[in-house]
Amino acid sequence: MLLSSCGAKKIRYKKAVAQNGTQKEQVQPSPKTAPKAPRVPLTKNEQAKQYIERFATVAQQEMKTYKIPASITLAQGLLESGFGAGRLAVEGNNHFGIKCHKEWNGQRIYHDDDLKGECFRVYDDAAASFRDHSLFLTERSRYDALFKLKPTNYKAWAKGLKKAGYATDPKYPDKLISLIERFGLDRYDNLKQGRKEKRAIKKVATHNVAQRHRVQKGDTLYSISKRYNVSVAILREVNQLEASTIYLGQEIIIPKN
Repeated sequence: MLLSSCGAKKIRYKKAVAQNGTQKEQVQPSPKTAPKAPRVPLTKNEQAKQYIERFATVAQQEMKTYKIPASITLAQGLLESGFGAGRLAVEGNNHFGIKCHKEWNGQRIYHDDDLKGECFRVYDDAAASFRDHSLFLTERSRYDALFKLKPTNYKAWAKGLKKAGYATDPKYPDKLISLIERFGLDRYDNLKQGRKEKRAIKKVATHNVAQRHRVQKGDTLYSISKRYNVSVAILREVNQLEASTIYLGQEIIIPKN
């Protein structure tokens, strides 16, 4: 047995006989560590829940400003972005499948849709996509009839979007309505929910924000809490998280201690 330099880890060798009869030193391979268990992919329901938790407040803010039901905005976002996992959403922050059109001067991404290689808008962040969705509906006369509907009448809004030409899929209204009813998205159209949101925002504002952390692969809320020396409970409070589940790319507010 040979030893490495003083204080270093021992390395084991064993004698091996070569074909010519001489002996040579051969390193004995160290035991292999057990492979890490593969990460279990999220179910559609889990993806939807994360998406709703992330964007419900944004949708409500857009509703207050532009009178578009938050339930409709969330349902369209879920459907058009593939629950946030579609290429346009991931690579272009485009959550509503809005194409370039003549007036668009920003960045572009090309993706197969009704036709091959169609041009879609690229945004700096998801919030910009939500705002452009609101402007897209409010600034085009073909959607004027929608704003004569009650903002709580999500079924009429879903049918009106199809009638105005937002999508070519004949089942588009049914898909939106199904998502709204499946995940209870109409609760975000409720004014009481809006007041609850205001209280939550006010609560967050009482904390001084030190910085923001963008969730990377392998992060957990616990590991982030240890990194910044902030409790998990405080992180959940200031970020309005119902659970400790976080997702790749999410922005976490880190309050000052």
